[in-house]
Amino acid sequence: MGSRTVVMAKEEMVALLGLRTSEEGGLICRVDPREKKPAVQIYEDAVLARHWFGKSVESSRKNGWQIVYDGLPLMG
Repeated sequence: MGSRTVVMAKEEMVALLGLRTSEEGGLICRVDPREKKPAVQIYEDAVLARHWFGKSVESSRKNGWQIVYDGLPLMG
């Protein structure tokens, strides 16, 4: 049903937050430079995945991250 990518920057760090939804549910992937591995959360409900994705973006902004890109996944 859809995809969204948010690239964020804070000081000299870059982070990535991705959302992928379908009729079967949704998936949120977070790549944080302070963590060794990406974190993935799977949802059985796409609406719930979109809700928590929005909350995560909002929380990141409150914590000082600036949004550099917000849109379709980057390719190439």
